[in-house]
Amino acid sequence: MSEIFKELTGANLDIDLATPAGDIAWQQDQCPWNAAEQTIAHRCAVKNTSICPYFCGVQYIDTILCCYPHENPFAKK
Repeated sequence: MSEIFKELTGANLDIDLATPAGDIAWQQDQCPWNAAEQTIAHRCAVKNTSICPYFCGVQYIDTILCCYPHENPFAKK
């Protein structure tokens, strides 16, 4: 795995890692972009809305690949 990717665990079906702490029953990694900006505004993906520019995919079974703060190697130019 490339060194630019972070593996974030605990995504839910909406692929949303910005759920306030304590609102879910499972362990969930914090979004590194949210951590850097001290917010919960950023989401990996929101159904029918958007996909984060740092979202690089999903691995089995609930692991998000995130490239924050690096440029997304999969983004269309």
